[in-house]
Amino acid sequence: MMDGPPPQEPAPDETQRSALTSFSAHLVFWLTAGLILVVDLASKAWVFNELGPDEARTIVPGVVEFRRSLNDGAVFGSFSGRVGLFIVASVFALGFVFYLFACSPRSRGSMHVCLALILAGALGNLYDRARMQADVITFLDADRENQSYIGLVVEESGEVLRVGRWPEADQVRTFRRGDVAVRRQGVVRDFIKFVPSFPKWVPWLRGREVWPWVFNVADTALVCGVGALLAISWVRRAPQSD
Repeated sequence: MMDGPPPQEPAPDETQRSALTSFSAHLVFWLTAGLILVVDLASKAWVFNELGPDEARTIVPGVVEFRRSLNDGAVFGSFSGRVGLFIVASVFALGFVFYLFACSPRSRGSMHVCLALILAGALGNLYDRARMQADVITFLDADRENQSYIGLVVEESGEVLRVGRWPEADQVRTFRRGDVAVRRQGVVRDFIKFVPSFPKWVPWLRGREVWPWVFNVADTALVCGVGALLAISWVRRAPQSD
């Protein structure tokens, strides 16, 4: 039996090492997230400073316009009023994003961009929910229970509640205390509006807006990041034909 050197372990594939140990992976991840977050917060601030509450600014004629809107729910106005749940969910989502980044190989640049989009979107809306406080007025009448008005309470006098627009507190509206419920909570600033409607020849949808929700850059980043991440995962797991 011949003696010889013990067999050596194969050299580890550098591309499969964790992204946590890669400067380039961190650069892509944090630079993308930071850029989208700055664009989101700056665009919200610009719109709410430059546009009047009832003003619409055309960006692409017949397609996109900017208008101020406040959202007390989640993405595209869903689950109105559950701000505490949204904040907790956002914190867990951020933790999961960091976990996925740490577990990913340094070579997965496309995945890191997707995770950065999700991170920026979650942080952008989380900032609004934590810092942009407004009074949400909801109607107690069963016929109007899904309707609400978001503003700032400027006066409470007996049965009368006077609420101004957010954040100017002007153009005050008056409500009867017995007709509404009031809660102070964080709200999200939205401003991107698609204006096209379905043509008249489309059954059941004629005249309705193609996309009725107002949204922001953070919403766009979240949806694009999650969608692209799912697409990448599906492509990578798809069976390869010979």
